[in-house]
Amino acid sequence: MSLNASNTGSVLTFGELLLRICPDADGSWLNANQLPVHVGGAELNVATALALWGIDTSYFTALPDNGLSAQIINYVNERGIDTSAIHNGGTRLGLFYLTTGADMKHDAVIYDRAGSAFAELKPGVINWDKVLSDVSWFHFSAICPALSQQTADLCAEVLIAASKRDITISIDLNYRAKLWQYGKHPQEIMPNLVKYCHLIMGNIWAAESLLGIPVNPDVHHIGTKENYLKEAINSSEKIMELFPKCRAVANTFRFDHETGIKYYTALYQDGELHNSSEYISENVIDKVGSGDCFMAGLIYGYRKQMNPLAIVNFATAAAFEKLSIAGDATKSTIEQITQAIKYAN
Repeated sequence: MSLNASNTGSVLTFGELLLRICPDADGSWLNANQLPVHVGGAELNVATALALWGIDTSYFTALPDNGLSAQIINYVNERGIDTSAIHNGGTRLGLFYLTTGADMKHDAVIYDRAGSAFAELKPGVINWDKVLSDVSWFHFSAICPALSQQTADLCAEVLIAASKRDITISIDLNYRAKLWQYGKHPQEIMPNLVKYCHLIMGNIWAAESLLGIPVNPDVHHIGTKENYLKEAINSSEKIMELFPKCRAVANTFRFDHETGIKYYTALYQDGELHNSSEYISENVIDKVGSGDCFMAGLIYGYRKQMNPLAIVNFATAAAFEKLSIAGDATKSTIEQITQAIKYAN
């Protein structure tokens, strides 16, 4: 299957909708009686970006059947996302708390997702033939199977259904150690899901944690872009050896740099590594959702049948622009992203 084969049909993203609650670091919110709230979740962030960029996009999640969910569904609809596949059931929304300005991998993140409508959704409930009827691209992330064995089984169920329909499948290898608490190591679960995927995005360390693909222990000590990209090639080649359906592997490299971020990425396809320019920001507004924006940029590029270098350049600029935008999803237009692209010499 070619990732550029077809741009007809919709992109369906699958995952848990989350409310992000953002207390400030010094506790001032207690006296102000105010807590900023963002609507998000990795897969919804991807859908929001794609819809903004004119891609036919739909979203699957599970939400309780109540007035709050109705408001949230209306909010998602207003962003141009088809919500008709959303399942109503269960009793609560998933939440997480993240100190303003902190990273998702930071100790400041607190999850409150147990017993949510999505976490409680069991295999055998959803008619996937109906949900997938007009879908040509399916996207999910490694956050979903991190919740429970039941949710991992739900992922397997929909992946089998999508694979039978020859739908292109992508995954973001988000690794969240705090979520893997149900007695299974990620490497017991993830390979059985990744085997269905045609596009795999993440980073070399997530591939090690989730798929068991080793990273050179000296890579940080050496610390050069050249060496990190060499590791990206090694990791990508091993992924493709292990998962024959995979057609492309994308890696992001994001490092703290003085008061901001240094960022670059790579896309491995057809035996060649395409890497972006290096981006440096001294003023980061919100780190959440940058990787989701990169994932959306990849899907957008393939849907528009761009070449691999153009895809990685667009996706990288989109992700970098997100660092200066508050909230979980990007607000940058195609024109703004195109203007922000830096080309390697």
